Amino acid sequence: MRILDIVPGTSVDGPGLRTSIYFAGCSHQCPGCHNPQSWDFAGGREMSIDEIGFDVTLSGGDPMYNAEMILPLARKIKESGKTLWCYTGFRYEAVMEHPDMRRLLDYVDVLVDGPFVETLRDVHLLFRGSSNQRLVDVKKSTPDSVVEWEW
Repeated sequence: MRILDIVPGTSVDGPGLRTSIYFAGCSHQCPGCHNPQSWDFAGGREMSIDEIGFDVTLSGGDPMYNAEMILPLARKIKESGKTLWCYTGFRYEAVMEHPDMRRLLDYVDVLVDGPFVETLRDVHLLFRGSSNQRLVDVKKSTPDSVVEWEW
């Protein structure tokens, strides 16, 4: 896995204090992205699963581009009893159509989906940047029905 940064003790990427893992690589390249340095798939450094663990938020770049490689990490996080959130520029429906991405959702509690849209930016939204993005409660959702997470 190529990791740009690990930020422990953050409260902006999900409820409570979490550790956010920022992965390298994103082709969405949303105008106004708060992290454009994450677009480079060759950015950051290689990191092993054993170097990571806790209540975790996967961010980036877009972790879904690395879904297959992230599976062991996600499994380890969930086996340790922690929660797992994931930010992606893909919509939940698109993730469900991609086998590797869908397998990653088996371990994700909340998927923050959709690209950041600068014209829909709203600083008052909880844990997301623009109003088109959803906080998807993965365990309550089905391929045909999205249930939004509530705090």
